[in-house]
Amino acid sequence: LTPKEIHQIGLNEVARIHGEMEVIMKKVGFEGDLAAFFEFMRHDSQFYYAETEEGKARYLSEATALIETMKTKLDDLFIVKPKATINVKAVEAFREKSAGKAFYQSPSMDGSRPGIYYANLYRMSDMPTYQMEALAYHEGIPGHHMQIAIAQELEGIPKFRKFGGYTAYVEGWGLYSEMIPKEIGLYEDPYSDFGRLAMELWRACRLVVDTGIHAKKWTREEGIAYYVNNTPNPKPDAVKMVERHIVM
Repeated sequence: LTPKEIHQIGLNEVARIHGEMEVIMKKVGFEGDLAAFFEFMRHDSQFYYAETEEGKARYLSEATALIETMKTKLDDLFIVKPKATINVKAVEAFREKSAGKAFYQSPSMDGSRPGIYYANLYRMSDMPTYQMEALAYHEGIPGHHMQIAIAQELEGIPKFRKFGGYTAYVEGWGLYSEMIPKEIGLYEDPYSDFGRLAMELWRACRLVVDTGIHAKKWTREEGIAYYVNNTPNPKPDAVKMVERHIVM
């Protein structure tokens, strides 16, 4: 595909997801346009736990509960399941300032250490509760843990196939894994479904901004503005993402 075609796919996806978000906005009875709804989702205290040890413990406990619930659904969806277990942990203090908001660490080769879904609780204002469900499914089950742990447990294939990774495949599965639970009746809270869409929207905006910068000669400031105007994410997320586009 050409940069122009990819740019247009991004614009089309952003428009589609905005439309689905407007349906949720009406469902929860919000008065105002989508930009106002984004502002509400960024700042309303009901979507953020306290910047305290108790607030962080609550986030980890609820994320763990989401994964435990999803485990009970796996027999209906999958034939092969990982032998390795998964734990939910906060990113350690020594690296929480520089780490991303969430990521997965695969189990050890011998299975003695479980897979880990790391949630970065350095700033609780960066971890809205409405994204908690989609994040748990993406990083944990049925997302990265299902795919990566199973790959490591396969027998009769070379190690580069067990432990190597291709981002488009790994993250493609992660994105698909955010949708699977909706198809079996989860995301009962409309705000959680909004969180799922917000994460999908971020990926669509990446298509627009990456091609905008590298093919259409957008400035850094134009890229940041596109994220800020088209997503509910805070501005620091937009700045980090645009600088990532530029250097990568």
